[in-house]
Amino acid sequence: MGSKTGCGCCSCLCGCLFSCLLSLIFQILFTLLIIVALAGFIFWLIFRPNEVKFHVTDASLTQFSFTTGDNNLHYNLALNVSVRNPNKRIGIYYDRIEANAYYQGQRFDTETLTPFYQGHKNTTVLSPVFEGQQLLTLGSGEVSKFDSENTDGTFGISLRLNLRIRAKLGWIKIGHFKPKIKCGLKVPLKSNGTLSAAAFETTKCDFDL
Repeated sequence: MGSKTGCGCCSCLCGCLFSCLLSLIFQILFTLLIIVALAGFIFWLIFRPNEVKFHVTDASLTQFSFTTGDNNLHYNLALNVSVRNPNKRIGIYYDRIEANAYYQGQRFDTETLTPFYQGHKNTTVLSPVFEGQQLLTLGSGEVSKFDSENTDGTFGISLRLNLRIRAKLGWIKIGHFKPKIKCGLKVPLKSNGTLSAAAFETTKCDFDL
């Protein structure tokens, strides 16, 4: 009888210790969560990070022709992309900048731009140039759209920037982040130095983190 009573007390004690241990672990995790949330709120109050702004401010398209015989697109496109860091206390390292040009959902060129550091409240202009020829597989509907845009003198071209960046907060560097920038452009063709349609209008890009 005494042995059974001892086992029961031991089992009760173990259960109590286990319950106390779980409660302690929960309290520690809850406290850490509160500390992290508070630190994040303080960080936001101090630095108030704002989204970097991307605009294509100029586009020069001097060649954009498609030959159905060999399905080759011949192109010469130069862009100016304004990158604005509106933050007062956050600098940005652009460790990798990949610029991709698309027509009707198909990529026809990729350029890798020079990495750089952008300070607080700073504007930097990127100038990717896409020139050459590329095989594109366009269906009959897509060829008809090309012919229509060619007649109008304005082509729908997309610029996509794939970035790898780090943020600098004082002496602390954090990252890496890989945002994607998408710019839907309406670019007029320039022939013999003369625009065949209305001038290019500055276009705001979408920022997707």
